Amino acid sequence: MPKNQHVVPHADGWAVKGDGNSKATSVHSTQKEAIDAAKEIAKNQKSELLIHGQNGQIREKNSYGNDPYPPKG
Repeated sequence: MPKNQHVVPHADGWAVKGDGNSKATSVHSTQKEAIDAAKEIAKNQKSELLIHGQNGQIREKNSYGNDPYPPKG
């Protein structure tokens, strides 16, 4: 089953973590690098990417799979 990917603050910069994982999948020095890595994983797994800010709150969400709320129109 695909796991949603989270980009979260980390002691060494920014980390990519799968839902429910205690360890980071990868750690990057910039948030952009972490987002790029997480985006590839999310696309491959057809899951969601959740980008957290420095405060830990989700600031952006992107879906790369079965979007439960597809755009209308």
